[in-house]
Amino acid sequence: MKTNDKQFDAVNYMRQQRDKLSEKLSKMTKKEILEYFKKRNLETTVKPSA
Repeated sequence: MKTNDKQFDAVNYMRQQRDKLSEKLSKMTKKEILEYFKKRNLETTVKPSA
């Protein structure tokens, strides 16, 4: 069986991002969370393409 040395571990990266977001959101109220995502949605410039 051949193993590959990964330069980038996508699963580990996503887990780190989820943990950072969870920590940030746990300190916010429901209203602050909604405002955070509304603001974040306006700032995001990457659009999915077909």
